[in-house]
Amino acid sequence: MANPWAGEVALVIGGERRVLKLTLGALAELEERLGEDTLVALVERFEGGRFSSRDLMALILAGLRGGGAELGPEDLMRAEIEGGPLAAARAAAELLARAFTVPGQA
Repeated sequence: MANPWAGEVALVIGGERRVLKLTLGALAELEERLGEDTLVALVERFEGGRFSSRDLMALILAGLRGGGAELGPEDLMRAEIEGGPLAAARAAAELLARAFTVPGQA
C-alpha cells in the first residue's frame, strides 16, 4: 500500500499494484533523462503543461525506481497501465506534488 505521507503513489502496471516514489536519486535521474538543469525547471515543465507522453513515462519510471521496482523503459513501454493514459497522468501529477509537499501542509 502506498503511504502518501512518505510521498508514495500507487499505480497498477501490468496487473500489479506498484508503489512510486520520487527519491533524490530518482529526481536526479529524471532531470538527466529530460534534460532539465534544476528541480524548479522540472516542476515548471509539468505544471505548465509542457510535457510529452515520453516525459510522463520518464516520470513514472523514475517513481518506480524510487519505489524499488527494477523495471526498465522497455518494460514500461509494453506494460498495460490500469486506467490508461489518464490514470498515468494523474499518478504522475500526484507523485510530483507529494515529492514537494511537506506532510500536513497540503
